[in-house]
Amino acid sequence: MFLMVFDMYALLMFTVLVLHGIVNGERPAAVNIGAVLTYDSAIGRVAMGAIEAAVRDVNANKEILKGTRLNLIMEDSNCSAFTGAVRAFKVLDKEVITVIGPESSAIAHMISYILTGFQVPLISFAATDPSLSSLQYPYFIRMTQSDSYQMSAMADLINYFGWKRVIAVFMDDDYGRNGVYALDDELSNRMLKISYKIAFPVGASRHKITALLQNSKLIGPRVYVVHASPDSGLEIFHAAEDLRMMTDEFVWLATDWLSTNLDTFESNRTHSLSFLQGVVGFRQHIPESRKKISFESEFNRLNGVPNSMLNTYGFYAYDSVWAVAYAISDFLDHSGNITFSSNNQISSTQGPMRIDKIKTFDGGELLLQKLLLLNFTGCSGPIRFDSSQNLIGRNYEIINIYGSVMKTVGYWTNLTGFSLSFPDPLQMNSQGNSSASKVLGNITWPGGMTKIPRGWVPSTRNSPLRIGVPHRVSYVQFVTVSKDNHTFQGYCIDVFIQSLKLLPYEVPYQFIAFGDGLITPKYWSLVKKVADNEIDVLVGDISINTNRTKFVDFTQPYIASGLVIVVPMKSTKSSAWVFLRPFTVRMWCMTGAFFFLIGFVIWILEHRVNKDFRGSPKRQCLTMFLFSFSTLFHSQQEETLSTLGRFVMMVWFFLLMVVTSSYTASLTSFLTVQQLQSPINGIDGLIASNDPIGYQEGSFSWSYMANSLKIPVSRLISLRTPDDYEAALLLGPKNGGVAAIVDELPYIEIFLATKSGFGIVGQSFTRSGWGFAFQRNSPLAIDVSRAILKLAENGDLQQIHNKWFCHGNCTTHGASSSSPDQLHLRSFWGLFVLCGIVTMASLMLFLLRAIRQFILFKREKRDESPTTGCTKTIYSFFDFIDKKEEAVKKIFKKQPEAS
Repeated sequence: MFLMVFDMYALLMFTVLVLHGIVNGERPAAVNIGAVLTYDSAIGRVAMGAIEAAVRDVNANKEILKGTRLNLIMEDSNCSAFTGAVRAFKVLDKEVITVIGPESSAIAHMISYILTGFQVPLISFAATDPSLSSLQYPYFIRMTQSDSYQMSAMADLINYFGWKRVIAVFMDDDYGRNGVYALDDELSNRMLKISYKIAFPVGASRHKITALLQNSKLIGPRVYVVHASPDSGLEIFHAAEDLRMMTDEFVWLATDWLSTNLDTFESNRTHSLSFLQGVVGFRQHIPESRKKISFESEFNRLNGVPNSMLNTYGFYAYDSVWAVAYAISDFLDHSGNITFSSNNQISSTQGPMRIDKIKTFDGGELLLQKLLLLNFTGCSGPIRFDSSQNLIGRNYEIINIYGSVMKTVGYWTNLTGFSLSFPDPLQMNSQGNSSASKVLGNITWPGGMTKIPRGWVPSTRNSPLRIGVPHRVSYVQFVTVSKDNHTFQGYCIDVFIQSLKLLPYEVPYQFIAFGDGLITPKYWSLVKKVADNEIDVLVGDISINTNRTKFVDFTQPYIASGLVIVVPMKSTKSSAWVFLRPFTVRMWCMTGAFFFLIGFVIWILEHRVNKDFRGSPKRQCLTMFLFSFSTLFHSQQEETLSTLGRFVMMVWFFLLMVVTSSYTASLTSFLTVQQLQSPINGIDGLIASNDPIGYQEGSFSWSYMANSLKIPVSRLISLRTPDDYEAALLLGPKNGGVAAIVDELPYIEIFLATKSGFGIVGQSFTRSGWGFAFQRNSPLAIDVSRAILKLAENGDLQQIHNKWFCHGNCTTHGASSSSPDQLHLRSFWGLFVLCGIVTMASLMLFLLRAIRQFILFKREKRDESPTTGCTKTIYSFFDFIDKKEEAVKKIFKKQPEAS
């Protein structure tokens, strides 16, 4: 009985003590954490040793968990998503509160689903798949950088060297596919492109990889981006070496898997570097610190992982354990207890494995928040997480392999871009790119080249450049295709061939005709063939317009173009009154008025001193009229004697010279230039008219008029040849023809050179040119553009033009663009005003002088005259005039004697 009472007392006391410990928040003696790794992998074997070392260091440090120990439960996923899921359940069965790993993105997808259901945080130090998102997996934390971050660096590197297209070689799993998708997005943001993708199966043999690489040699780009795993990626370079693809014609870029492999298997590095000559890759930058140096020495001393050295992911694995320790410590400070409860979603599950026995971690949400709020410095650098639950602030080293050395040639950060030395943290936190040097060190490329490789080949003998050529019906001076589609000639063909000859490399090519020679193909469909990779280049009379540049790249224009309007013309040479057209009515009236004014003023100025302007009233009127008109031909018989008269005649002759020369030039234009026969005199008249309008079959002028000018489609008439143009214009809109034709200037110039009676009205209402269409981001388009500029500068482009369009004398044919304008009074009003001022000033000066002399004469005769008042004044004036005339007569009578 006593023993029974004692047992009950002991049980009661134990219960009280336990409850007291729980209430007062005593820490548990041990906390289980799990790890799911692939033991036999480059990352897994290093991570396993790093995680074990970190658990030992945490347990040895009594200040972190304050007496609680970490109990590590580790399982091997065997590089299988299925096996990894099974091993995850085994780990969960041990009531772990967090899991570290796995390094495989495919396994991380599977385990993330499982751990989210049991509210257990998953910290992965090597799963870089960008699709591992916290939105889909709320309990997933990435203790490294996402591949979207690394692919941004890779896209910057490609853009830095000026390459436009690359070939992506990747492992066909979640890690490889999603990494390349991220690269494609980053390249697109920089107007670059992945032109070809090589996906090889997981565990593919070298024979399989060799076959895939062999196919890529037929494609133009020679820049390869390899995104593989550290365990199998080297087989790609072995295959490339067997195919002789490690030469100066190729560029090989690798993501950080390559540096991980070389750092891990350092004993095999010398052998590996022998077939990696010239490769450029990335390595995650781990800043130097005491913690890093201490951990490196401890890892190398223990060397718990045979034949493996520490790589960057080993540092992240080590820091993952410390992050878990700090978070658990904070969690225990706030919660004080770790509890599990049954999962209602799987409580009905039955079977030998008894998954229903696995319990949900009640504090999973709180522990997750503690992990995300961490802010400490580990071996790999600062440990902080962003809103997407990814590690913040990791940067990359750019490495170059040549000889027996893997050297660092620069650094990349998302804030400063590329730099030769690692930027100062203060500069990285400032405005960004101002302090970065934007340069990299000297890089040795495959084949020992130090010059930046071109990165692409336009074509080879086995895969020549596919050049599409439209088989035109008309205007064959531009493009001519023989009936058997073997001979290609024309202005456009010659320009393209001469451009290729100026390139610093050989471009094998072949022409491919499109069209049957009966109907000119639609050029829009040919442009689409370039965009769809059916052909590489489109050569011909291809206009550069906005819609087409959305799908293809054009070269520098080699001929100016633009839409113009052609209408019938009529000649005015037979008009009886054409000589009146150079001047407007106001101009004619003003000129005639000045003839009378000059004649009248000269008569007044010369009447008293020049006998040629004296005589009977009839004779003086006739002399005054004939004198002014005879000055037009400088045939006047009367001479001017007075100074004022000569001054007026000098200005008058100058005005006549300007007016007569302008009249002669304008009349010549009216007699030689054809005039419009159509009410359409420009783009406004074209739109306002309701008459039919012709356009060339297959030309973009139809879409421009229908879409841009909003001209009804019913008014647009398709025409094929210059003969069709002529017939439609001559018939006119009332007889089933057209009122005008809208086409590009080069075609119209040929049409006007061979057909008479037509002309261009107005100016070109579009500004464009003809160019050769290439696929988007084609480097060949840039080189051909430079070649076209050289052709223009050295005169070869003009010689090709003369060869096809200038037989004999290269003169401009056809009518002028519009009728010449009449000469308006506003063009000469300054001269007329000047002449009028001089004439009236001379007349006023003459009158003032006459009045002055009259006043002096009046004073002399004031006492001799018997009359007074008005009569006296009138008589005195006439006496003055008579005496002056007598004096002039005496002067003229003395002149013969003197002579």
